[in-house]
Amino acid sequence: MFQFSTLTIVLLLLAFYGGTYLLSLLIKKDKETTSGFMVAGHGVGFGMGAASMTATWIWAASFYAAATSGYKYGVSGPIHYGFWGALMILFIYPFGKRFRELAPNGHTLGELINARHGSSSQLILAVSNLMGSLISLMVNFTAAGALVSVLSPLSFQTGVIVAGVGVLSYTLTSGFRASVFTDFAQLIALMAIGAIIIPLILFSMGGPSAMVSGLPNLTLQQQDFFSSEAFFLQGAPYFVAVLAYAIGNQTITQRLFAIKETKIKSTFFTATVGYAGIVIGLGMIGLMALTVGIEPLNGDMNNLIPQMVSTYLHPVFIGLFFILVIGALSSTADSDLSALSTIMMADIYGKNIAKGKVKPKTMILVGRTTMIVATVLGLIFASFKLDILVMLVFVGALWGAVVFPVIASVFWNRVTNVAFTSSVVVALIFFCIARFELVPITGYTALFFEVMASVGAAVVIGLMVFGFLGRKMGLFAAAITLILMLIYATGFLRQYMVLVASLTAYGVSTIVCVVVSLMGDEHFDFDLIKQRVGNYDKPKVNAQSKTNA
Repeated sequence: MFQFSTLTIVLLLLAFYGGTYLLSLLIKKDKETTSGFMVAGHGVGFGMGAASMTATWIWAASFYAAATSGYKYGVSGPIHYGFWGALMILFIYPFGKRFRELAPNGHTLGELINARHGSSSQLILAVSNLMGSLISLMVNFTAAGALVSVLSPLSFQTGVIVAGVGVLSYTLTSGFRASVFTDFAQLIALMAIGAIIIPLILFSMGGPSAMVSGLPNLTLQQQDFFSSEAFFLQGAPYFVAVLAYAIGNQTITQRLFAIKETKIKSTFFTATVGYAGIVIGLGMIGLMALTVGIEPLNGDMNNLIPQMVSTYLHPVFIGLFFILVIGALSSTADSDLSALSTIMMADIYGKNIAKGKVKPKTMILVGRTTMIVATVLGLIFASFKLDILVMLVFVGALWGAVVFPVIASVFWNRVTNVAFTSSVVVALIFFCIARFELVPITGYTALFFEVMASVGAAVVIGLMVFGFLGRKMGLFAAAITLILMLIYATGFLRQYMVLVASLTAYGVSTIVCVVVSLMGDEHFDFDLIKQRVGNYDKPKVNAQSKTNA
């Protein structure tokens, strides 16, 4: 395999991160506001918004996990990764509109939940977001380390450190504004280089005929476009996981609050198409490797894409590919840093430490300090070299516990703070029991989890239909899904415990949230949210003083 010299790889890294840092200086403001640092003043337009959304969703995992999916599951693998991920960008749109309607001046989903329920529910959401964003940061740094170690004499740890310091350098200057601005440039590079590199690898290995001739070497399941193995082990768990990502991930909701309210629909539809096209293409690299019999270097699936590129491409294109992946992982890592800083600024400091009596300078200091600490933690966690695809499904399932309580809280006035908190906690307990099989999953125990998973599947489908077609159609879709699942899934689904655990998180949280809410007598006034979520840079003016004026 081809490798760059140490000097060449260092120059490439310096060129990318140095150029990105200089770009961020163009938008640096002498006096940064908290709103600007967290959500770019709620004024991001369609072009920048769509580019940022696409670049953020296309991260290191879009390369490595998409290729892993193609390699493990064959011809349907890239579809099961790219299509479902794209669909989730689309399905967050109707719920995102509701978030902005309730809290037009918001910065995090946690602020909205704080205004709806109070601190305990908000902290549950904040902690889950902190965990998820840290793991996402770790995944991106892991990808950088794998890339550098395969394509150069430098070590995995060196690649991790350079990526961490490089991303921190430009994100620290202007926060979210720097993330959005650099995302635009990174997406242009992603599209241009991806359109060249993927076909080049295909034709360098012999063209479509080489792939076709290698298909007989695949298993029957890998050859089948409608593979049940691919669906139950990859497609369905990922489908469930990315819905949770769309609702629970602050990098997504941060963009919902940053984009101009009138541009949300066009932004998310465009990002859906852009993501699908690029990521399905990247997943094809894994399928190419499978058909020609490539074995992942050192048995590590994270090495698969760098290995294919260094085997089949000219050094010039390998250099372009290097920039492509570094840009992809950096665009998401800077979004993770911005998300983490915003959570600490708004959810932890603003709502729980300062209790609304915020000092803007202190708030921005909290944000920048968070970025530094998060980078250090991400570098430490990256050294564990965990499997990216496994981490994705695990975090997505954890976030699955908050999906129904969050959506119900912004549409149904009966949801109580106790219902929100208890539903998430109980769902996480049952998820862990199923995911790690803490008790023997046999007999009636297995049947119980299959029933909970069936409820979870009904919730997932019902929520998606509800978002676009309304409450009646959502309930109808959920009922049909539940009946079909109870008929066909019981006695069968226990073979796929990763999927069972993910769906159980949805099912249990929904049941507990609904039951506990109906036991209470709350009828919340949603107009209160707009009053309770505001701008930290300006002193709040109460309704009485407005009347007097």
